[in-house]
Amino acid sequence: MRNLLNYDGPVLTFLTKIVYSVWLNILWFICCIPIVTIGASTTALYYCCQKIVKDEEGYITKAFFKAFKDDFKKSTIIGLIMTLLGCIIITDGYILYHLCFTSKLWTLISAVLIIASIAYTIVLLWIYPLHAHFENTIINLFKNSIMLGMRFIFCTVIMFGVFLIMGYIVYYVCTPCIILGVGTCALINSMLMKNILIQCELQSTENYEEQN
Repeated sequence: MRNLLNYDGPVLTFLTKIVYSVWLNILWFICCIPIVTIGASTTALYYCCQKIVKDEEGYITKAFFKAFKDDFKKSTIIGLIMTLLGCIIITDGYILYHLCFTSKLWTLISAVLIIASIAYTIVLLWIYPLHAHFENTIINLFKNSIMLGMRFIFCTVIMFGVFLIMGYIVYYVCTPCIILGVGTCALINSMLMKNILIQCELQSTENYEEQN
């Protein structure tokens, strides 16, 4: 029991990471207020969470704003694209829901919209962590997001479930838990993705060495 409560013990280490995620959640929320900066803020959040998972957190606030600044342009473009696509999917879903047609065409469009929504969710879950971890073009980030999301579909489902559970807890159980919010979800998902990202990094290094 004494070892568990040591400064470097698993319990205090875990609680420290949670405290970091709470602070990151606050920074993320503040930097999302201008709306157009949501992409840059989310990338910075995952960048810091990945460092926490690897026990390389250092100065969290400094690391957050450095990542926010360094990846601002590309992250903002990604954020705007995702926002636009999200608005299109939501609008189409709203229209289809109120049309309530039973024709084959309506069924086909509904099926396409469902597939598009699933693909959008997969990309949304993966693109910011990938951008925080790898240097790549926007097009390749979108491609890799959908490919990895499908390849590791079990992990993707769990990552989505983390956000659902957090949303349920905040809305139905304990509203003050909103302080954990996206920051803790990002930390948990970074833990889930850790080995996958390491595997991708090793594969990328091997491919580079083969080409040279």
